[in-house]
Amino acid sequence: MNIMLLLFLVLAASIEGGPSKTPQMTVKDLLAQSPVPADFTIPYGGGPQQFGQLRLPKAKEPFPVVVVIHGGCWLAEYDLEHIGPLAGCITELGFATWSLEYRRVGNPGGGWPGTFSDIADGIDHLKQLAGQHHLDLKRVITLGHSAGGHLALWAAGRHKLPAESPLYRDHPLQLQGVVSLAGIGDLSRLDLQPGCGKAVLGLMGGVPGQVPERYRQGSPRELLPMATPQILIQGTLDPIVTPAGARAYHSYAIQLGDPCTLVMLPEAGHYDVVIPSSSAWSAVKEVLNTLLRRQPL
Repeated sequence: MNIMLLLFLVLAASIEGGPSKTPQMTVKDLLAQSPVPADFTIPYGGGPQQFGQLRLPKAKEPFPVVVVIHGGCWLAEYDLEHIGPLAGCITELGFATWSLEYRRVGNPGGGWPGTFSDIADGIDHLKQLAGQHHLDLKRVITLGHSAGGHLALWAAGRHKLPAESPLYRDHPLQLQGVVSLAGIGDLSRLDLQPGCGKAVLGLMGGVPGQVPERYRQGSPRELLPMATPQILIQGTLDPIVTPAGARAYHSYAIQLGDPCTLVMLPEAGHYDVVIPSSSAWSAVKEVLNTLLRRQPL
């Protein structure tokens, strides 16, 4: 069965039963979660933000890998600790997680191109970790929330970057899919992500008219079609990254023939999709199980 059709059927079953009446999760709920320690903290570069947290499951080797990318509007004040509980829950499902820290706006070298370069280098560093930690590099996906969803989508399309780009890497690690949790797919539409819209200008160093090539290389929409399965999970009541943004990205990806699935979660907000105790977690879990428990796509 076609992978995207299978995902559609699985996800339709996971949200069957109508809208949830559970109150929306907030940023306070996100930050109040108990920390989940990593098994290993490993640098992929020489800077203080250039490291990842590796968590390994109690499962049969080799392990599929979920590269987890945290959000926070690409700003220095939000680090990877708040996404540790999500990474821990994913690891409990039987997948290794590689949660990336990266330079953000406000860190030396953050913004363009450093933030993007760190994500590329952090993902490619899995090649050096695979043997020692029994990682299955044929089953690697990215998963990101909000601004991290932007970077997760971007990573799936970076193989299309021109050789002259500062973000270009020879033989980037091939991804088998990407899961965007309330992610930002189009950097040029500030109106579609009111919570992080102004932060885009700090990330990119200007508006599209001032630095058009940066937007062509850094906005996931500009890298479509990617020929990589993309799953967009979006709360219908999200005021920070709007449902209209997810619908517009999905529509354009489908128009170009890309394998892209949009899952709209009734009555979910921006943080429900990233907190495992929320009612949205079942949909995220089904996506991961469907993508990673199969043979390589």
